[in-house]
Amino acid sequence: MASPDTTDTARYNAKTAEPKWQETWDRQGCFRTREESEAPGKDKYYVLEMFPYPSGRIHMGHVRNYTMGDVIARFKRARGFNVLHPMGWDAFGMPAENAAMENKVHPADWTYKNIAAMRGQLQAMGLAIDWEREFATCDPSYYRHEQAMFLDMVEAGLITRKKSYVNWDPVDMTVLANEQVIDGKGWRSGAPVERRELTQWFFKITDKADDLLKGLEGLERWPDKVRIMQTNWIGRSEGARVFFPVEGLSKDYSLEVFTTRPDTLFGASFCALSPGHPLTRELAEKDAKLAAFVRECEQLGTSEEAIETAEKKGYDTGLRARHPFIEGHSVPVFIANFVLMDYGTGAIFGCPAHDQRDMDFARKYALPVLPVVAPKKLQGAELETFLSELGEANEAFDGDGVAVNSDFLNGLEVTEAKRAAIEKLEALKLGEGTVNYRLRDWGISRQRYWGCPIPIIHCPSCGSVPVPRADLPVELPRDVSFEKPGNPLDHHATWKHVACPKCGGKAERETDTFDTFVDSSWYFARFCSPKAETPTDIAAANYWLPVDQYIGGVEHAVLHLLYARFFTRAMKETGHVGLDEPFTGLFTQGMVTHETYKGPDGRWVAPDELFWKDGKPFLDEAARTPVKVGAIEKMSKSKRNTIDPTAIIDQYGADTARWFMLSDSPPERDVQWTEEGVEGAWRFTQRFWRIVTGDPASLAEPGAPMPALDEVAEALHRTAHQILAALTAHIEALQFNKAVARIYELANAISAFKPQDEAAGKWVKREAVDMLVQMAAPMMPHLAEESWQALGHETILAETPWPIADESLLVEDSVTLPVQVNGKRRDEVTVPRDADKAAVEQAALGLEKVRNALDGKTPKKVIVVPGRIVNVVV
Repeated sequence: MASPDTTDTARYNAKTAEPKWQETWDRQGCFRTREESEAPGKDKYYVLEMFPYPSGRIHMGHVRNYTMGDVIARFKRARGFNVLHPMGWDAFGMPAENAAMENKVHPADWTYKNIAAMRGQLQAMGLAIDWEREFATCDPSYYRHEQAMFLDMVEAGLITRKKSYVNWDPVDMTVLANEQVIDGKGWRSGAPVERRELTQWFFKITDKADDLLKGLEGLERWPDKVRIMQTNWIGRSEGARVFFPVEGLSKDYSLEVFTTRPDTLFGASFCALSPGHPLTRELAEKDAKLAAFVRECEQLGTSEEAIETAEKKGYDTGLRARHPFIEGHSVPVFIANFVLMDYGTGAIFGCPAHDQRDMDFARKYALPVLPVVAPKKLQGAELETFLSELGEANEAFDGDGVAVNSDFLNGLEVTEAKRAAIEKLEALKLGEGTVNYRLRDWGISRQRYWGCPIPIIHCPSCGSVPVPRADLPVELPRDVSFEKPGNPLDHHATWKHVACPKCGGKAERETDTFDTFVDSSWYFARFCSPKAETPTDIAAANYWLPVDQYIGGVEHAVLHLLYARFFTRAMKETGHVGLDEPFTGLFTQGMVTHETYKGPDGRWVAPDELFWKDGKPFLDEAARTPVKVGAIEKMSKSKRNTIDPTAIIDQYGADTARWFMLSDSPPERDVQWTEEGVEGAWRFTQRFWRIVTGDPASLAEPGAPMPALDEVAEALHRTAHQILAALTAHIEALQFNKAVARIYELANAISAFKPQDEAAGKWVKREAVDMLVQMAAPMMPHLAEESWQALGHETILAETPWPIADESLLVEDSVTLPVQVNGKRRDEVTVPRDADKAAVEQAALGLEKVRNALDGKTPKKVIVVPGRIVNVVV
């Protein structure tokens, strides 16, 4: 990529302008947040991008994400809002711990070094951020408040400690939440996840399941796809609890099953228990083969993805479960690897004819397939054929229909049959109607060092005792070793050994640390008062929250966003905020993509390793080793198709990178980074500068009174105001690429402007150029400031109000209408907007193309739809 020539004084020099204006903004405190008392009469606006993990380098995804947020922050500030636009660091987590093990460096040192590097890179982008509010979640001054809120939530009954089967990452050697298991593998390590039973701390998010579901209805400024993802993840389902008395045990025992399809009970051919079910564990103590089967199942992990894709396997216990409706009938009881302990009751009944998973299991173990639902339209012989074929098939029928082969349910549609089945179960005292959720409680215990310590002390006599508030924060010890596998806190010589706060006896600290998603579930509230001595200043939180515009990747739709919604409710319940929903508006931006390249040896080749000749890439200029151009994919280190933002900023300037990220495609879609695209963006910055500074004599002085405008000047005057109104609406709607198009449109109009009257021409061009610079300011702030100064203005553009479009200029005096002859478009006619129908008809019939189409014939009628169309009927 060729470097731009910055020696020509007629060119805009980003290398000198950008640091100058960044220093000016900082010195004058342009982006310092004003508290409510400092901004009387102003509406607040809180814009926030999801804060980054301090990996050490920003990437193009960061550039796109933070540029979008910055445009909104600058725009809203210019529009008169009191803006909060902060930045912090999601700083705990496995990468720092892995780096400590690999590079023999302490996680804190690695983290803070990376923060310093990334802060410098983000500041070089010219972001309108209040850096005085910056914090890192790994700082004790942050996480002591997290610990305090944890204790508040324990007291409020929002947190519990219990044994549970968990997802265990054998590489990272820590527990993962279900949401952190992707395709049966750990979201960071990629290792197959195993199932283990551990005692864990849990946020009782299931208690808020219905409220979280209902709350989605009010989030009208969230993408539908995110609301749907959360709805599906919460997974509310209505059904029944059914009790199957078990035969073959030495005690009376009824197996409790949750089902969403009680209407299919007459088709039951087996019951199945989870490998983690209490009855399974009891039976396994006396059955070595069953115990071995359970151990095999534990290798699957607990995620639904892993379990659903695994081969269905079962173990016949020899027990039988009595059918609740059919006197004297029972079905075999299996242990099955596909039954989740954490969903429903950890036990199911199988109806193979109408559930594919059950069908696969039944065919494997030669169990009956009993059809009990059939399409409504089938009767007589067709129905008999359908039922016969389904009984022999390998594919279940899961469609709607009516109950068959089901005694008192026969002929009822599915919804009615469900209701009737539940009523019968309740009458027999063998079940009841209930609601179940797919959502599981949020396990927050992690067996790692680099995380927020859980402020609990375990005493043999007193149990789990909260750390006294006066002793917070519980800080991580600095002197830890990563030589042994697992959690360094477990084998620290002194840190975990303490006296019990209640009895004074020997006790141990909790050595698990918080899931890092706890840290990011409330950071937006801390930004409202980052220096407060309490987790939040309730007045500040109630003023700033909710976040008006939140920006980040859709990959956080379930993980972070659902947790943050729950945590906000928990904070409200414990008196830290006064609202339920943290984010009023959500925008999920697309990814940044780039071509991929491979050398002759099959290894990935980075873009900066290439030499281009005649539009083709080679590995080096001398040997010209050919390179294969691959697919356009998300930028990633593994594919080596990343572009270093710092190199682009150093070479072309931050505004060029910002402009390209905003202009190439709609912000919700992926954007492909190309060298041609960034060079085109840089060329436009130079053209922009020439429009502003190329002919100063053609511009009136700043603030000059408006003269009488001739027709040519009036046209540019009207165009500028119409573009301003359109661009303003585009930014409000986050349509940044459309806003960019409007800038190009006005630049073209100014370049094409040829004044007739000198005074009118100078005034209107001055207005249009000033507007152009102001409209570009949120997107290219350094270039805009430099241009504003070159135009003779004494104010800083960052502190200049947004221009206001003249409403009277937004209505066109004329309108152009398509003209059809017998429904076929022939031409178009431009008429005064207030022209009557007779005038429009006369103008349309006078068009040459219309006369030719009429071919001398007299129209039967002319239909004029005002403002829309003219249709001539022959």
